[in-house]
Amino acid sequence: MGHPPMICVAQDTCKGKAIEDPILLKKLLELSDNKTEHLPGLLPFVPGMPDISTQNIATELGLINEQIFRVDVADILPKDKKRKSNQKTIPSIKRTALSLVPAYCITTHKSQAVYVPLSRVKRLIDLTILRPFDYKILLMKPNKSQVAEIERLDQLYMKTRLRFSEWFQ
Repeated sequence: MGHPPMICVAQDTCKGKAIEDPILLKKLLELSDNKTEHLPGLLPFVPGMPDISTQNIATELGLINEQIFRVDVADILPKDKKRKSNQKTIPSIKRTALSLVPAYCITTHKSQAVYVPLSRVKRLIDLTILRPFDYKILLMKPNKSQVAEIERLDQLYMKTRLRFSEWFQ
């Protein structure tokens, strides 16, 4: 691969202006993703690292996504920088960042979102995989334990369907 790792830094603005206070900027970049509409402040990229989109990326390849989030600045600023009044300061921060996260560990729902479009492919000619890939893997037949698991799941489905027949009309 030969490419060094890099970090993509989100761009945070308030009222259309870049945030210049280095302490505030550092604290905003360090915020947990669940406080920033799931757009990371610092996104590490390592060659070959799997990434997954956290947003529906535009089909015309506009890969950058913008989200607005609110944060109580008083909670993240050092005490010497805080306002003296008791009023809460909650500005709207606009973050421009890549809507990607490392995909080393993903939820069942996210993996299903990857599987569903792939399962819709009817012909191999319609499938494009954008990395070196041995197509023989797609031709492999399931082994005995995989077949047994599929049969077990089919039987479980049939039992569930009988037990809750009113839901399967």
